[in-house]
Amino acid sequence: MKDIAIFGAGGFGKEIACLLDRINKENPTWNFIGFFDDNTELKDKMISHYGKCFGGINELNSYDKDICLAIAVGNPNTVKNIVEKINNTHISFPNIIHPTTKYADDKTLFIGKGNIIQGDCFFSCDVKIGDFNVMNGSVIFGHDAIVGSYNTFMPAVRISGEVKIGDGNFFGIASIILQQIKIGNNVRLGAGSVLMTKPKDGLLYIGNPAKKFEL
Repeated sequence: MKDIAIFGAGGFGKEIACLLDRINKENPTWNFIGFFDDNTELKDKMISHYGKCFGGINELNSYDKDICLAIAVGNPNTVKNIVEKINNTHISFPNIIHPTTKYADDKTLFIGKGNIIQGDCFFSCDVKIGDFNVMNGSVIFGHDAIVGSYNTFMPAVRISGEVKIGDGNFFGIASIILQQIKIGNNVRLGAGSVLMTKPKDGLLYIGNPAKKFEL
């Protein structure tokens, strides 16, 4: 079994601790050692019954043993900032995949590193996934979908066939992207929204059909 820690000691971090336990029940893989988090108030404290928080980025970068790391943070930009601050060569970033994940053809799925895939996600054929994406349960990817890095997909998101997604996007609960749409970077799609046209980078879209929303 490989040692693994979780960066992020909030609610999502606890969910990933549960995911590691679920994986181990199917196939003993992970020895969970505890959490890291930049909230200084959590240092040396137990996070529920799951494990202790050892500190933040500084403590993580000074860790002197080989360790795997899962980043349990929902904000795409925050995940990227965390990754860019990690300079410890002892750290690796495995994909953490729930055992209930399903594939139309796992031989044609390409997936990078550091992705978190919660339960009941589905990948159709010829899907390509980059690095450090979060699929937070029951997310569906249609055929030939291409996803970059640092994206967050909340539960029940639906990505239709031949959709192309860049980096740093956030898709709210039960949002839908129709077929062949191209999404760039840093787009936010509200919960339950249906995206029917190409969005502009860095903007928030809400509704059915999804329209640009001015804050």
